[in-house]
Amino acid sequence: MFSMDDELVRVPPFRTRSRGHRWAVRERMASMISAEQTVVVRGGTVIDGTGADPRPGLTVIAREGRIDWIGPDADAPEVTGPHHDVDAAGGTILPGFIDTHVHMTMSGDGMNPADLVDQPPHYGYFTAIPRLRATLDAGVTSVRDLAGLDQAVMRAVDEGIVAGPRIVTAYRALGPTGGHGDFRTCCGFDYGTVLGPDGAVSINTDGPAEALRATREVMRKGAGVIKVMASGGVWSPQDTPWHDGLNIEEMSVIVREAAAHDVPVAAHAQSARSIRNALAAGVTSIEHGYEIDGPGIESMLDGGAYLVPTLSTATTPPDPTRSAAYAVAKKLKLQEHLSENITTAVRAGVRVAMGTDSGICPHGRNLRELALLVEHGLTPMGALLAGTRDAAALLGLADEIGTLETGKRADIVVCAGDPLADITLPGDPDNITVVIKDGVVHKDTARRTPANRPRPLPVTHSEVTP
Repeated sequence: MFSMDDELVRVPPFRTRSRGHRWAVRERMASMISAEQTVVVRGGTVIDGTGADPRPGLTVIAREGRIDWIGPDADAPEVTGPHHDVDAAGGTILPGFIDTHVHMTMSGDGMNPADLVDQPPHYGYFTAIPRLRATLDAGVTSVRDLAGLDQAVMRAVDEGIVAGPRIVTAYRALGPTGGHGDFRTCCGFDYGTVLGPDGAVSINTDGPAEALRATREVMRKGAGVIKVMASGGVWSPQDTPWHDGLNIEEMSVIVREAAAHDVPVAAHAQSARSIRNALAAGVTSIEHGYEIDGPGIESMLDGGAYLVPTLSTATTPPDPTRSAAYAVAKKLKLQEHLSENITTAVRAGVRVAMGTDSGICPHGRNLRELALLVEHGLTPMGALLAGTRDAAALLGLADEIGTLETGKRADIVVCAGDPLADITLPGDPDNITVVIKDGVVHKDTARRTPANRPRPLPVTHSEVTP
């Protein structure tokens, strides 16, 4: 019999093959209730993530990890037997949110190489544990980690050893020698060894043959997305965002091989030329896109690629006390026009998926990105869709998550108040009163659940500071 004092309840895995993906999402959840029990969320206003108008006074019933019924409170079927009741009165019932760009092994409070000199290579996995928990607690039930996590962490979450969102990982990024992701300094220290799996956050990839081999290697390691470095970056010591990364030929090889295995390709691309190069190669999404121009916008509209603008990171001023001087200078220059460029792209109708780049910015405040998306041209409803339906489509999981519809996975959050009236509400984790993932209640502020218990001290100060 289930007890409210149980710390961990093992539940059987489910396996699903998402449309267009060769990989399977393994789910073996753990919480104080079993996914074989029933969860009833009553009395809230439903924004189902399909784009439909809000519907007040609805009940959502989840059974065996999936949404079983949605309808008016007065018509809700009687639920007998063990179940978890959630009172959503005065709140909004939404699909679990999806952050399509995170780095869980990175702290979120700057990345000074001097701080990483004596960090053991696998320490980052342990620091990821409270970050995963904070991310789930913030209402994010799925993440795409674009270099840093491997199958060990995915399995730990799947099996309930670690509480966290569903993970799709790139394993390692693919970039050119001396480019973004090659974190070797001129003096020989490689701080990428402590940020990624097996002692590297990326694979230095030069030429089509190496691009093909590296693509196959990361897929062998379980990558559900391939990340390519189409431009230089802020944090890499030997290049800038205005330098090209992989060339069109190299990226085209990667895209073709990934497509043969139904795996999408995400391109780190910050300069206008790198964005155009990545789109010419056929990537699925442009990450950052800060200097996107008219031709780049036209290419995105024609090809349907997604923009993941990572505004939480882009708009945050660099901290010179926590960041290398070269990174501060590059970021300040990028910030001169990025808001104007992103707003132009959004208003032109480019498809947008929510991604924060958490790990470069603080973890556990992911849904602040929604308000930033509105500031850059989306409507409040459009921002909510970018964090649910559209993010699920980018991950290739639209048949399973991203909307509240019968038969889909029961990923549900309740936000106090009305996020359409005040889009900043979800950005405060205290306003996320309920988090349900795969029919398992991980947070219910009105009940005693694991997410509400005292937690270990945070890994960094910035992870709990606005």
